Amino acid sequence: MSDHVLPGHKKPKLIVVVAFDRGEDGELFTAYGPTDQQSEDRAIRTAKALTGQHVGVIAWSRDADPALGDYGPPTLLFTNGEVPDME
Repeated sequence: MSDHVLPGHKKPKLIVVVAFDRGEDGELFTAYGPTDQQSEDRAIRTAKALTGQHVGVIAWSRDADPALGDYGPPTLLFTNGEVPDME
């Protein structure tokens, strides 16, 4: 069986949720995640559930083909509070 994506098939997506807190030095650090999510809807629900517990939460997705090392640009799904700039 081939792992190649055929025309008309959806490319796999990388869907991630990360939450941040502030350390004693004032710097943001990753407090939760990054966790892979099964769907963008679930990622948004997970991110919203984390908003009261952390200073910042972000959910994003991107087309990804890890076998080829091929990644598309990130798409912001949800953000709340303080999050670092996405590279």
